[in-house]
Amino acid sequence: MPRPLSSLAPDWWDYTTLDRELIADAAALTPEKMRRLSRPGFKVVFYDTLEDFYCAEALEYIDAWRQATPDNPAGICGPIGPTEQLPLVARIVNAIGLKLHAAHFWGMDEWVIDGREAPVTHPLSFEKCDREMCFDRIDRQFVMPDANLHFPKADTRAYRATWDAGIRCVVMQGGQGDIKHWAFNDPLPRRGKHRNAPPPVADYRKLATRVVNLHPVTIAQNARTSGGGNVTLVPTQAITVGPVETWKAEKVSIWHAGNHDNPFGQRLATLMIAKGLADSAVPMSLLADHPNVQFNFYRGGIGSCAVEMH
Repeated sequence: MPRPLSSLAPDWWDYTTLDRELIADAAALTPEKMRRLSRPGFKVVFYDTLEDFYCAEALEYIDAWRQATPDNPAGICGPIGPTEQLPLVARIVNAIGLKLHAAHFWGMDEWVIDGREAPVTHPLSFEKCDREMCFDRIDRQFVMPDANLHFPKADTRAYRATWDAGIRCVVMQGGQGDIKHWAFNDPLPRRGKHRNAPPPVADYRKLATRVVNLHPVTIAQNARTSGGGNVTLVPTQAITVGPVETWKAEKVSIWHAGNHDNPFGQRLATLMIAKGLADSAVPMSLLADHPNVQFNFYRGGIGSCAVEMH
């Protein structure tokens, strides 16, 4: 039986094309049932306060960077969204005097405008955000060399090479978008050989860092979270770290504060990863096959899927 058209964007794949029974099962999950979905290789963690949540996220940076030595460089791949952890990272580095000379950082993604990565002067630039909220706040005596900051460019060759340069990615952090992506690994358009079925998981897993066309839901979400709803501000293309690089990270840590994806989306990805239900229409579900994934939830942001009229 053919899968239904998307309720959101009929020319694209996304979670609304899933079996309705799976969607109902996800919506019915309580927070306690979500916690019990932990299994070997997939851990579900709750935090009761935002202070604890963002402090724990910041400490993942510190833990990764403390493992870096000149003979064994190590680092973290980090997101823009969430960003609240970034100033905390700089504060902790300065407070404990952590020298980052052998540490590394990979940016997850960046906007593309007219075929080029967005310049750091662009108000929505992810590199600009990382630098201003974190790296520019680290004392000069501790900060990592600029050569150890790896921000993706439209010509992805140099960025991709860093993932094969003998540098351990201890953890890849991320958030989850409304379209159930990490970084900008969005579902693909419904055309060509993918008209009647989304790409096989094995094919999606072969995607490396690349320039992508963004799902309309992703564009709308970024307008909502970063541009006051002004969709015209948001580029329609981006560079994103791919599954190829993601599977080179020793751990994938996803942070759900309740700001970027909604109560249903948080539940759906948790259920699909826990049950091994990988489907490229829900890119986050592909992490079911990664050996070390952790979902971190702010309890106050988990919400409910009960119908409530406003």
